[in-house]
Amino acid sequence: MKEFFKSFFASLLAIIVSGFILVGLVIASIVSLSKSVTEKEDKKLNGNVLVIDLSKSIHELGENNSLAMLSNKSGYEAGLYDVINALGRAKADANIKGILLKLKPSPNGWATAQQLKLALDDFKSSHKFIYAYGEDISQGAYYIASSADSVYLNPAGNLELKGFATVMPFFKGTLDKLELQPEIFYAGKFKSATEPFRAEKISEPNRLQIMAYQNGLWNQFLDATSKYTNADKATVNDWAQKGSIQFPEDALKAKMVAGLLYWDEVEQRIRAKTGQKESEAIKYVNINDYANAEKGDGKISDKRVAVIFAEGDIVDGEQNNDREIASKDICEEIRKAAKDDRIKAVVLRVNSPGGSALASEVILRELVLLKKKKHLVVSMGDYAASGGYYISSMADSIFAMPNTITGSIGVFSMLFSIDKLMKNKLGVTFDEVKNAPYADMPTTSRLLTADEAKRMQNSVDTIYERFKNHVVDGRKLSLANVDSIAQGRVWTGTDALGIGLVDKLGGLDRAIASAASLAKVTDYKVVTFPEPYDKLNSLLRRFGAKTDASAAVKAAIKEEMGEGYQWYKQVQDLRRVNGKAQMMMPFRVNVQ
Repeated sequence: MKEFFKSFFASLLAIIVSGFILVGLVIASIVSLSKSVTEKEDKKLNGNVLVIDLSKSIHELGENNSLAMLSNKSGYEAGLYDVINALGRAKADANIKGILLKLKPSPNGWATAQQLKLALDDFKSSHKFIYAYGEDISQGAYYIASSADSVYLNPAGNLELKGFATVMPFFKGTLDKLELQPEIFYAGKFKSATEPFRAEKISEPNRLQIMAYQNGLWNQFLDATSKYTNADKATVNDWAQKGSIQFPEDALKAKMVAGLLYWDEVEQRIRAKTGQKESEAIKYVNINDYANAEKGDGKISDKRVAVIFAEGDIVDGEQNNDREIASKDICEEIRKAAKDDRIKAVVLRVNSPGGSALASEVILRELVLLKKKKHLVVSMGDYAASGGYYISSMADSIFAMPNTITGSIGVFSMLFSIDKLMKNKLGVTFDEVKNAPYADMPTTSRLLTADEAKRMQNSVDTIYERFKNHVVDGRKLSLANVDSIAQGRVWTGTDALGIGLVDKLGGLDRAIASAASLAKVTDYKVVTFPEPYDKLNSLLRRFGAKTDASAAVKAAIKEEMGEGYQWYKQVQDLRRVNGKAQMMMPFRVNVQ
């Protein structure tokens, strides 16, 4: 009875909270509906300084925020494609006088940063100003800011120039203490996704690939910093090696910043550029609002190029969390594009470190069927690795950014035996009755037999061979060549171009142009799949799945753990991969 009342009141509370949310939304909708259109237009027409806050995550696909009507926040969070298009429009928009970059530690990946930087470089050809200002400027933020006319730092602030580092946690000692026994199977000597659970430090092959991609990203950073400071790359690298940039005055002396200014002094310079008096408020417009004013390319045409966004971990079945590539959901989007006769070509925009091997195969099959009807081009974002490369492998053409992390052609599977943990720590033992040798396989209640372990490894090896054969067929390379560049190794986009894993370097815009060229269409409209996410739908989904409490706990843990949350999540994800073949990167590149 106690449990009944507990469940009853928990459900009642959820209903009440949901009711308040829905009533609030209805009231806010009525109040805001009459002015929403004019507000959107006003934001676009009245703002003359476009603001980009680099502390905000820029996802591939935009996100609606129905809850924003209850606050002063933007009702739309622009995706990367929206931001790039918005900067292109702002370049020719007479109302926009310039851009302000707010410099803070950026959560965005290096390929995303690179595409944003290129769009800012293009904007500069309009001879409008770009100012960047920050109090705490990370290397990632500075990389983007190097496109500005002037970078300003607070006189008491901080600017990083320290080089790149990749830190990996290892859980083998923890597993030993808990008497949790991992059983690990993998194909590819660089397939290091399982290293944290079977080793205590980075292996030499893994260290080699980490150094290679770090050097590639660092070279791009040195290029950008060298151009802004007019110092050669060797000099900039020497500053990092010696730790020369410690105080704001050091950054000013090295010309990494144009001045040490307070915010009011930066605004004085903005007013001088816009011709506004000191008594007048600067008319800032957020990039989200500007992008939302005119989403899409504005063209009217029966000929279309579709962009299908695939962002996040690759999972089986339906989507349960935001930013996932769920096989069932994305296959439905692929079929929509395949059946639409107006769509002449498709661009698959991949930003994924991989995931389920089965889901990757299901998605690839649907893409192969689409390719029989229309041209398919892949555009790679921050990651298109392991399963992310698997679903890309059969495209007509593949584009990557120099900073893209790709490859990781390999497979792994893991099981965790809990029998010693349960027996020695809790006194729990297991026994079983089965009518066939493999009836309980895979199992966590005991270690695998030698025969069972051999079957697991055979399964991983078979999937790995299938992976390599797809690359052979799609990339028109020999099996020997693919085997030499596979082995689970990750590559930067620049290196991937040299070994034939990608065709050209460039962003989504180049991939779209290439798809249109293959389809021989010139006057076309770009359409995107799927529909933008909505935060309200995400919230209601959590209520519907009765996961609102766990979602709140997860948010609290993430807030408290900070950067350590990625390691916590890595352990939590083991529940999903236990016993299932995975095509997943060993780590996320998180260099600031």
